[in-house]
Amino acid sequence: MNVEPRAYGTGPGVITPDGCAVDFYALMPDIGEPAIVHEAAGAGAAVLELGCGAGRVTHPLIGLGHPVVAVDESAEMLAHVHDAETVCARIQDLSLGRRFGAVLLASHLINADDETRSAFLDACRRHVADDGCVIIQQHSPEWFATAKDSEVTRDGVIYRLRDVSRPAPNLLSATVEYVVGERSWTQTFTTKRLDSGDLAAALAAAGLRLDHYLTQDRTWLRAVPVTGPGARR
Repeated sequence: MNVEPRAYGTGPGVITPDGCAVDFYALMPDIGEPAIVHEAAGAGAAVLELGCGAGRVTHPLIGLGHPVVAVDESAEMLAHVHDAETVCARIQDLSLGRRFGAVLLASHLINADDETRSAFLDACRRHVADDGCVIIQQHSPEWFATAKDSEVTRDGVIYRLRDVSRPAPNLLSATVEYVVGERSWTQTFTTKRLDSGDLAAALAAAGLRLDHYLTQDRTWLRAVPVTGPGARR
């Protein structure tokens, strides 16, 4: 049986089970994600944010008028979140018994392995209102073909993508390095490519369907529940 490598991270401070550095995530500014979510969700929609991290998207969404329930498995991440209801839990285990106008699954979590992706999308469907939406960020199929070792600097942070490899069809492994002044962190990960058919099938299995892409590069999309007789709830 093939086992995909697990994510892991290095650097100062707490590192979460999926390799994220809490100290670095607490420093990161948003790079336009809240505006995308705000437009897709609709003004004032209640948002369930899955994998909220240290709140870099949470806080701008609150500023835009959205009540947010912020979920993360790391208590250290959640300690940085303010003005939102917080829930410390794994996404796949979440069962709040209530529905939201918008459920946010960002950070390319949909590109996880098949079992984890299915569990994440099931959690989305459990918590989205029948007239609501699920807002998803993915690695676009094109990114898997073009990704290579690279470096960019933005807002004083150096981002390096290195050790890019393709260990199997539709899989990409790499290490991302973040440098802020004298501090640096790394996160090593493996991510799975979804073409349009794979995406449609994964959404359908969870009782969702693609509504439309939110960005031209297809990294952001809006899905909606499949409703009617026999539909999953």
